[in-house]
Amino acid sequence: MERIQKNLILKDLTKKMVFLVGPRQVGKTWLAKDIARQYKYPIYLNYDHLEDRKIIKSENWREASDLLIFDELHKMPKWKNYLKGLYDTKPAHQQIIVTGSARLDIVRRVGDSLAGRFFLHHLMPFSPAELRATSLADDIGRFIERGGFPEPFLTNEPIEAERWRSQYVDSLLRFDIFELNQIENIKNMQLIVELLRSRIGSPVSYQSIAEDLGVSPHTVKKYIQILESLYIVFRVTPFARDIARSLRKEPKLYFYDTGLVRGDDGAKLENFVAICLLKHVHAKNDYEGKKYALHYLRTKDGLEVDFALANDFVIEQMIEVKQSNHNLNPALLRFQQKYNFQAIQLVKELRHERQAQNIAILRVLDFLKTLQL
Repeated sequence: MERIQKNLILKDLTKKMVFLVGPRQVGKTWLAKDIARQYKYPIYLNYDHLEDRKIIKSENWREASDLLIFDELHKMPKWKNYLKGLYDTKPAHQQIIVTGSARLDIVRRVGDSLAGRFFLHHLMPFSPAELRATSLADDIGRFIERGGFPEPFLTNEPIEAERWRSQYVDSLLRFDIFELNQIENIKNMQLIVELLRSRIGSPVSYQSIAEDLGVSPHTVKKYIQILESLYIVFRVTPFARDIARSLRKEPKLYFYDTGLVRGDDGAKLENFVAICLLKHVHAKNDYEGKKYALHYLRTKDGLEVDFALANDFVIEQMIEVKQSNHNLNPALLRFQQKYNFQAIQLVKELRHERQAQNIAILRVLDFLKTLQL
């Protein structure tokens, strides 16, 4: 299945390098090789492969090569300087794609050495918005139970999806994390993942998890940051600007693979909406140059709205997610009346969409199809 970002990447390649980032097995290598079919002399090089590594270090590819694809290049010492030199001296006809399974932390880590030399593209799991031209977009149960990663989502055998997930998580925890060489106790990392699978939608307390595991809050925070860097979980932080200081500060964590979530249908649905909103945020930032961010709202006295989409530190939409209850969330109504933010309540099992007290009550799937990418 052709990814919707293909033509956007091809367009950007005529101007700068493209950095293609996202979770492992989300389809980055497949997409890069699919793009390579548009070129006459493409070359794919994976830094994890010994022979490819030699070619990369010696820059020993044919001069006629018109597309260079570098996979896992961030594992190379001084990879940023390598790319800078390569890009600044390459022939005009050569174009470059750089992919990676672990987060490249472009904004914070790349710095000035590559400034102005690349476009960033986030490749996320399938969503109803990306698949809206297909019949698969209407199968919300498939999205929630299997997640949006291509292999488990597209298979016709449910058991194969479960086998993929088991091997996927085990591989990430045993090999990718081991490569980072930052883990003193892999068992604790596994336990943290198990705890997080059952805490979707609740603010995460490092202190509480630390007490459960018998480790320090600093260790818990460090391990969660590693899970984020490997695109296993992502953080949604509370929005604070122009809102009362009574807002709680703890983040909420969601999984890139909704199929990993343990809990009731409401928790799984919330995680699914979270990843769709994050994908929308990345699309806004990558392709429109916006400064979108995904947040949530929660006061110390328990008033909470699941999500808030902010553009340049200004809330554009508040979004509450419900499995079947179409009654207005009091917190959503309170925030809307006090701050006049646009408010939407999404309901999975909803017979009739309607407007109530300036709040739109919409079907989840219909709303998600309208998001970007």
